[in-house]
Amino acid sequence: MKIMITQSEALEKGIWPEVMKMFGLNQEDDVWASEEFVLSEEQAKTLGLIS
Repeated sequence: MKIMITQSEALEKGIWPEVMKMFGLNQEDDVWASEEFVLSEEQAKTLGLIS
């Protein structure tokens, strides 16, 4: 299963720093609020999005 989350959703949930690390992003990278990131089931579990 794949889970999709946008940058704005990750910010709302307070998990944006963790998503940045998972995708190798840093503060200098330009990311749109609507940009989507595809998470594996394991990544989504790690972030507490699913149980």
